[in-house]
Amino acid sequence: MSTYHFIAASEPFLTVEEPLEEVLRERTRHYGEQGKAIDFWLVKRPAFLQAPELESLAAAVPRPAAAVVSTDEKFITFLKLRLEYVVCGRFEAPSASIADPLAGGAN
Repeated sequence: MSTYHFIAASEPFLTVEEPLEEVLRERTRHYGEQGKAIDFWLVKRPAFLQAPELESLAAAVPRPAAAVVSTDEKFITFLKLRLEYVVCGRFEAPSASIADPLAGGAN
């Protein structure tokens, strides 16, 4: 089981209103220069928000939702500080209610 950290917000907010694409593109470039594997993903309409253990957080996220998920807690904290109007949380996967995001079950 792995721990995933995330920020979530409305899909239009994350993909249109905020310069998130620029931040993710820069992080991808930096990882390439460092030879580091990508450990973050932009997930549109994340299924993990439907898990019972995330119900209280999910209620605060307008639909349709999007999320940036990462195994790097510091990166998610950075995004939370940089972007307003996002919900921040974490989950363990795979679990009884959440599929492993890397297996394609979070999309």
